[in-house]
Formats: sequence, structure tokens, C-alpha cells
Amino acid sequence: QVLLVESGGGLVQAGGSLRLSCTASGRTINTYSVGWFLQAPGKEREFVAANLFTWREGNTFHADSVKGRFTLSRDNAKNTVYLQMNSLKPEDTAVYSCAAASGVPVPYTSWRIYDFWGQGTQVTVSS
Repeated sequence: QVLLVESGGGLVQAGGSLRLSCTASGRTINTYSVGWFLQAPGKEREFVAANLFTWREGNTFHADSVKGRFTLSRDNAKNTVYLQMNSLKPEDTAVYSCAAASGVPVPYTSWRIYDFWGQGTQVTVSS
């Protein structure tokens, strides 16, 4: 089992920044694919970003809506994945959840493919 816990959410004004953290326990996730998804009340989960575990480079992807503003990164020594969120907009307001998959999720944009999930952290952006 892999347990994931998110932190770092909060209230921020438009144009501000937050860094979300997702810390894993139970086993190392350095060979897992990881993703970030968002969910607004009454809405489906939406893909934000993913890092796919392969032996090749160029395996980090971001949704078009956040490209250039959000950046997914990892710190393997801390068994943690981050989502740096800059230039935040009110429409970014949602619960953000991290997820992990023991293989390469196909398609990586689908929340249904991931095996393990955190409980989520609320991000609220005021205008």
C-alpha cells in the first residue's frame, strides 16, 4: 500500500503563488508515475500534471490550462512530489489531489487509471 498526504493549500490572491506537497509513505514512489488532479464541487476531476516513470527524459506533462504557470517536480530523497503554482487565477480554485501508479498510466490524463490517492488539499484564489 502507498499512502499519500497533500499539504500546502490555502487562500491566495489572484496572481499569487502556492506550492503543494504530496508526501508518500508505505514504500518509495521513485519508480512510480505520479499525477496531480483538481476537482471543483459538482465537477469531474480534471488532469493538472503528471510525471511518468520511464528510463527516458521528457516525461513530465501539464494541462494546457496550467502550462507555463504550474510545475510538477519530485524530491526522491523526501519521497515527495510538488506542484508549484504561480500566477494563480480564481478559476484555479479547487481541491487538488495527488495520485500514483505503479506502472505507466495510459492515458495519464485519466484519473481512473491511477492506483493510489491522497485526500486532497483546498486551493482558493480570490479576485
